[in-house]
Amino acid sequence: MAAASPAITTHAQTAPAADTQQASQSRADALVKAMTLDEKLQLIHGYFPPLAKPVPPISMIPSAGHIPGIPRLGIPTLRESDASLGVANQVEQRKGDVATALPASIATAATFNPRLAYEGGAMIGAEARAKTFNILLAGGVNLTRDPWNGRNFEYLGEDPWLAGVMAGEHIKGVQSNHIVSTIKHYALNSQETGRTVLDARIGKAELRESDLLAFQIATEIGHPGSYMCAYNKVNGDYACENDWLLNTVLKRDWGYKGWVMSDWGAVHSTEKAAINGLDQDSGQELDDQVFFDKKFAEAVKAGRISMARLDDMVRRILFGVIDSGLMDHPVPDSAQPIDYAANAQVAQRAAEEGIVLLKNDGNLLPLAKSAKKIVLIGAHADVGVLSGGGSSQVRSVGGAPVEIPLTKGAAASFARITWHASSPLKAIRALAPQADVTYVDGSDPAAAAAAARGADMAIVFAWAWRTEAQDPESMALPDNQDALIGAVAGANGKTLVVVESGGPVLMPWIDRVPAILQAWYPGQRGGEAIASILFGDVDPSGRLPITFPVSADQAPRPEPLGLAELRAADARRDAGDKTVYGMSGGVASFAVDYKEGADVGYRWYAATQRKPLFPFGYGLTYTRFDYANLRVKGGDRLVVDFDIANKGERAGADVPQLYVEAKSAAGTTAYRLAGFQKLWLKPGETGHVSLTVDSRVIARFDEAAPGWKLDAGAYRLRIGHFAGDAALEGIGTLEDIILRP
Repeated sequence: MAAASPAITTHAQTAPAADTQQASQSRADALVKAMTLDEKLQLIHGYFPPLAKPVPPISMIPSAGHIPGIPRLGIPTLRESDASLGVANQVEQRKGDVATALPASIATAATFNPRLAYEGGAMIGAEARAKTFNILLAGGVNLTRDPWNGRNFEYLGEDPWLAGVMAGEHIKGVQSNHIVSTIKHYALNSQETGRTVLDARIGKAELRESDLLAFQIATEIGHPGSYMCAYNKVNGDYACENDWLLNTVLKRDWGYKGWVMSDWGAVHSTEKAAINGLDQDSGQELDDQVFFDKKFAEAVKAGRISMARLDDMVRRILFGVIDSGLMDHPVPDSAQPIDYAANAQVAQRAAEEGIVLLKNDGNLLPLAKSAKKIVLIGAHADVGVLSGGGSSQVRSVGGAPVEIPLTKGAAASFARITWHASSPLKAIRALAPQADVTYVDGSDPAAAAAAARGADMAIVFAWAWRTEAQDPESMALPDNQDALIGAVAGANGKTLVVVESGGPVLMPWIDRVPAILQAWYPGQRGGEAIASILFGDVDPSGRLPITFPVSADQAPRPEPLGLAELRAADARRDAGDKTVYGMSGGVASFAVDYKEGADVGYRWYAATQRKPLFPFGYGLTYTRFDYANLRVKGGDRLVVDFDIANKGERAGADVPQLYVEAKSAAGTTAYRLAGFQKLWLKPGETGHVSLTVDSRVIARFDEAAPGWKLDAGAYRLRIGHFAGDAALEGIGTLEDIILRP
């Protein structure tokens, strides 16, 4: 049988892992006992180097964060860098430093390949270590609740099982380099509008069954050394001082032993934050005031914060440093060589498997390399591919041929619209050297249409930029691109649209275009990846990790809540109100009620009987796969086996998906993704799939117990190519199951 993804295990950790953690705990305890009060206080707050005032003996390095070490005890200085898509050191970038840029995390999620998530994490972790960083602020796992969210591209889609597995493997890869990876943003950081003041409201059991389940699964797989709490409030309390999130769920129920660091600028108190579970204030210069320095010391001396709590904070930090291997394998003092050519191949493989073929009427693709004329149109496809913006932005190897500064908006101070230097034009010319391949910028739809006439293929590159700190004003393509696509499609019946975006975009032209590729933000080898898919050197195998709606009003919220408040604050600022400043932009707190509860994404569409443009899990290939011979075993857990056969004439990959119908704590019933596996098969080849369901994925959470409850009885299941598909159907009978939280 062809290669398949490795088995996924998320159940109780093995004895050796438990023994390792026990040893790490004992070492952390011993260090805490040897530390002075001042040394303990030194570890619980971090500096933001661009704004920090260096104080001896701190040797500030330009990075996202810096916590001075304690040499006499062998405790290393903690040097932190962003983020999940590569070593995005915002300060060093200004000095010409470069790093390998992975595709956007949502593209990695679209691979449905945990091995690629691990390889990407291992690669960027190795680069971070070589650059002398020992904490990578990677591991974003917030579920996509709204298709327009500006930061969707940094996350891993709308399903807790998919997102949790992929995040866990990514974190595991980072930490294979003996450095710490975070997991973030805990929790419900689901929109960027008013992100520092909004109050995310949802039932506790529903939150356990959705976003928190993704965090829990990722933590069990990846064992991240640190958690990063979010900016927003959750059910009334800021995430970084939320007793239920930090103390009850994370530390008590899940038994998490690492430390909780704040997001940069997310701390609002000293005593409440510390007592309710925050262990370290990160980037303290971005807070309204410094909360974990002198004020903390005064609170300890006055007895308002106990010494036991301070010791616990320090112990947790040391545990993460020791258990990740960082203590025993310190990063080098000076930068080490990096094999950027090898790392670029990792980025390209992820891009290739993450590209999703959404439409291919008439088998327009793959394009024959004997094509005589190919026209590329728009999105700077002559020089590069688009990247998302914000703290995850990587200054990639090769540079940025196009960079457009922002002049307004919440992200204007630190984000820029950037293209990586991976030219689709050059990549296509390299694979079809006999063809006449030209480029038109697309600024004039009529001129683009004229250039497209008579071509073997007209390829319109559509783009929609997204960034941290602000949500888009619309899901529509900007800059009159809909008219451009319509004009080109009218001039050439062989038009392909390649969409570079951080999530869904509106497609009013879909009926006029025979082929669509969803390329996301494909990273520094995106041009080469697109060309490989285009000509069939690589079979398209990406699947949507997020539902694509027909229109914004199909989603639970058609636009970000808080827009009115934000616009009013902007008006006050423009009128000269100097009190409107800072991370919140002067916006008062407002509520976001997540009415969909645990029924996120495709479950919402099913529950409300709304047919999306493209469903979760959807993606086409250049061949055809059939499923057969379903076998279901029940009892104390659900095990599903079946065969998959490549019935086409080309080698390719498929991602069969298991969905099980289950009831939530809120009483709603929905089919939930309970397993998937990616397989590569030759023409005529048959493979076998065996999926063991993690019972929590199909259980309901009983907050009163607390714990997971799976009622005895028959559970209907489907094997399909996407959410809502039923290529095979069966029933599994389970016993009563009660699991710990």
